[in-house]
Amino acid sequence: MNTVSLEELNADAAMLTRVDRKYVLRSAELAEVLTRLEQDAPETRVLSIDGRTAHSYRSVYFDTPDLASFMMAARPRRRRFKLRTRTYLDTGASFLEFKAEGARGLTVKSRYELTGEDATLAADDRLSPGAVTWAEDLLGQARAAGVGIHATDLEPVMWGTYDRMTFLLPGGVGRATVDTNLTWRGVGTDTLDRPDMVIVETKSGSRPSDIDRLLWHCGHRPSKISKFGTGMAALHPELPHNRWSRVLSTHFTA
Repeated sequence: MNTVSLEELNADAAMLTRVDRKYVLRSAELAEVLTRLEQDAPETRVLSIDGRTAHSYRSVYFDTPDLASFMMAARPRRRRFKLRTRTYLDTGASFLEFKAEGARGLTVKSRYELTGEDATLAADDRLSPGAVTWAEDLLGQARAAGVGIHATDLEPVMWGTYDRMTFLLPGGVGRATVDTNLTWRGVGTDTLDRPDMVIVETKSGSRPSDIDRLLWHCGHRPSKISKFGTGMAALHPELPHNRWSRVLSTHFTA
């Protein structure tokens, strides 16, 4: 495929406010999807940074001691949110990201770049005073909706790594990510590896993208999965997990 730079990708389709649709595939099924994408939408471009089209990520998820953020996801509530740091392992760039559910099912993502002291503390899985202040401002909006959580209440509860390819649809009408080599680790748990599992996430407006239609044509339908929520439920079976029971039984049961 032709490639697209990170600057072009963000200029054409930053998609910080979007509808997310997620699909869970097995590795063997991914080849058919990518082949069809190349054939049916040849103007699709793949993100390339320093000549690489697969990029390694590390995420650290933060929650309260009683897992308030997880519980809002497991027992779906409006105004639910999650807070994580994301490090791009190939470049060393790091961000604090706040994702919240907006109106009409939209996902709204805000980002705070971590540099200097912010990045140094994040590498040790800690939030700097600047990062706490930034997150507190966003959580204040959630508190207005009845969510009584402060940034100072949050601590790391789960770590995850994966490799990602990112695709830009023709005309910048949407983008899609393909995550492979997925791992999760929780507080006091072993690392959970799922090398045969692939998560495809499309990001578009209210209308499904061409990649959604292609996935449907290949027999794949959107799944209820969250790297944070499903990962926590898989690592800690005592937690509520009905929302992700199908994915857990299909992809996480030995």
